[in-house]
Amino acid sequence: MAESIARNSPKNAATKEDWILLAYKVLNEGGVAAIKVVPMAKRLNLTSGSFYWHFKNVRELLDEVLRYWEQELTDNVITKAKTFGGPPEDRILLLMKKVIEEDAALPDHAVSVWAKTDEKVQEAYQRTIGKRFQFAAWMFEQAGFSKEEAKARGRLMVTSLMGDSSTGLKAQGDWEKVIEREHAILIGK
Repeated sequence: MAESIARNSPKNAATKEDWILLAYKVLNEGGVAAIKVVPMAKRLNLTSGSFYWHFKNVRELLDEVLRYWEQELTDNVITKAKTFGGPPEDRILLLMKKVIEEDAALPDHAVSVWAKTDEKVQEAYQRTIGKRFQFAAWMFEQAGFSKEEAKARGRLMVTSLMGDSSTGLKAQGDWEKVIEREHAILIGK
């Protein structure tokens, strides 16, 4: 039997975000084919009517999942990091910790698998990962690395964070120390 999911909303309702966040969990557990209204409603302890209050169909939910992944888990993370006023090396560390702490890269592997079966998702995946690589390179340039060095270090940072997320680093008690060590290696200390 599937586990019940805690919601951010009142007992007899689920927000649009509740459905999107559950869809990420289901996507990570069983892929895009596992995203089905009735089983998800049961996990939220609701009827399927709650789903249809927010979405016309599963495709609309999937579109929102993709939008949320690109905008909330990438664009907003980049925007927040850009506003950091401290030293460039500290900005890199802050971003690395936030990505793990907020599970911003957790859905990445599932989205990459989904992208292999859907051209629209593939386009969004490439665009979003490209934004991450570009911003990461900019951060390393700001930290004093040449354009080529910054690009390489940025790619290493992004792919490392994706791997750390998919292998469950956050569940380890010492995840911050691991990130600090990765950061030290990436900035050359």
